Amino acid sequence: MLSFLRPDRGAARIALDEAVRRAGDGTLVVIDVREAGEVAMTGKARGALHVPLGLVRLRCDPNAPDCPAGLGRDRAVALYCASGGRSQMAAQMLRDLGYAEVYNIGGLGDWISAGGAVER
Repeated sequence: MLSFLRPDRGAARIALDEAVRRAGDGTLVVIDVREAGEVAMTGKARGALHVPLGLVRLRCDPNAPDCPAGLGRDRAVALYCASGGRSQMAAQMLRDLGYAEVYNIGGLGDWISAGGAVER
């Protein structure tokens, strides 16, 4: 099942199995927007970029010199945090930056419940 964009609200939730599958096959970039201390305590989704919410607008701008490799307006992106609130705010920031395909996974627990691997 595909989730559809809701441009007025940042992003729709993505089906968890779809997020795990697409992250695994490289068709979805996953971003953890939690703070560094949270990531240190729990780990992050395997292969996910870590960009704290406060830095999303600066670091995820494709014109920024320190924009992570592989991230761009033409790539599908899914974000998560602890429960889904901060990732929804970050999704709106990405939409404002011109990203076309943006999803909200919800929280790290959602990722884990779908069988997504975690790395420390």
